[in-house]
Amino acid sequence: MDATAYPLEILYDGQCAICRFDVANLARHDRHGRLVFVDVTTPGFDPSPYGRSREQLLARISARRADGRVVDGPEVFRLALTANGLGLLVAPTRWPGLAWITEHAYGWFARNRSRLSRRFGGVFARLTPDCDADGCRVPHR
Repeated sequence: MDATAYPLEILYDGQCAICRFDVANLARHDRHGRLVFVDVTTPGFDPSPYGRSREQLLARISARRADGRVVDGPEVFRLALTANGLGLLVAPTRWPGLAWITEHAYGWFARNRSRLSRRFGGVFARLTPDCDADGCRVPHR
């Protein structure tokens, strides 16, 4: 495990149902407390410590590594899934051909996530785990 990456502070769009779904599932599987989640849409959020504007942070998922470096896009998911023990599954997305496909697929999603969230948000909301101090569970709705 890369000690310079964790804890990983993930900056996400809390108004996006798909994003909330992803964050809840990452949190649910974060058994070692390596991930911290920050909703950049909350009132009073200050983007200046990240060296980016709120608009830039909303354009692509971003994260700040323990060493202070800010990363975005697929690398955030690679680091988060590695923290949750799935590093071997995401390792191929760093290979040249798959990295290109992964980046372009994520770019398409990032550009369309608001529209997708409006269209399919209800489905993701029903599947999003409810999390509290006692853990996470998928609600029966």
